[in-house]
Amino acid sequence: MGARLSVAQLNIGSLLEPDWPRRRPEVGAWLARLDADIVCLEEVWEDDRHQNTARWLADQWPNRWHVCFGGFSAPPAFGAEPSVRSGAAVLSRWPIQAHELFELPGSDDSTGNPWDAVKLELLATRTAGIDVFATHLSPMPHRGSLRRQQVRFIDETVAAWRDPRSPLPPVLCGDFNAEPDSDEIRFLSGLTSIDGRDTWWQEAWRSAGLSEPGFTQDPANPYYGRFNLPPKRIDFIFVGDTWLTRRPDGSHDADRGRVLDASLAFHEPLTGIYASDHYGLIANIGWPDRPA
Repeated sequence: MGARLSVAQLNIGSLLEPDWPRRRPEVGAWLARLDADIVCLEEVWEDDRHQNTARWLADQWPNRWHVCFGGFSAPPAFGAEPSVRSGAAVLSRWPIQAHELFELPGSDDSTGNPWDAVKLELLATRTAGIDVFATHLSPMPHRGSLRRQQVRFIDETVAAWRDPRSPLPPVLCGDFNAEPDSDEIRFLSGLTSIDGRDTWWQEAWRSAGLSEPGFTQDPANPYYGRFNLPPKRIDFIFVGDTWLTRRPDGSHDADRGRVLDASLAFHEPLTGIYASDHYGLIANIGWPDRPA
């Protein structure tokens, strides 16, 4: 198969879930196995006394990763130190050329639920000329109406921020906290509209033609099993419309920007422990003129 861009996605639950000092080498072992070009991570944490958890991972391979982080302060209801910030990170084989952090709509500190008060993020980055976005939607299972607002905001923001000269369509990764048949994911997949807005992204698992359920949260994983919830596929890699990405002369390349394959990642222990309460994903995207 021709040249490709390899993108991985994982919610690492770095300081929120237990055993981070033991789990982070597991994340690192998977990064070494996958050898992806770009990795999107959510629930990345830092404070004034502790190193950003994505940068810790990058430091295990000096001169391998360029890192961009964006996040917001944790709400007081979590009882965290005031300097704690949580958000998303993008690791790239290439330098970060531009970045911007957006707050998703819906943060509300009046409900008494600390998760409603969390400021959730859309981190926009540009690397190797490719626009890459990492996001984390509202985690409460019953907040579908809020997530519908959030995916519409994301789609509008990407359309305004992306560079039309990019060699590939935009890439959007994240923990969407929504299942494939939800309005949120169907909207991004071009299967329904929200408030009169339509869009179309390639949802990597669907576009790769996979018949397996592809659960990214599974009770077989003890970090997720403790919540007593059913298996779900709530983590996604999306790739934008291939029709919008062409050669400078206006023609199309075969496979340019098309999802070539996808699979689970971070879904089995390599060092004796699971990497997160989530499983991750990896997808390969056609890039005919990928630089050497």
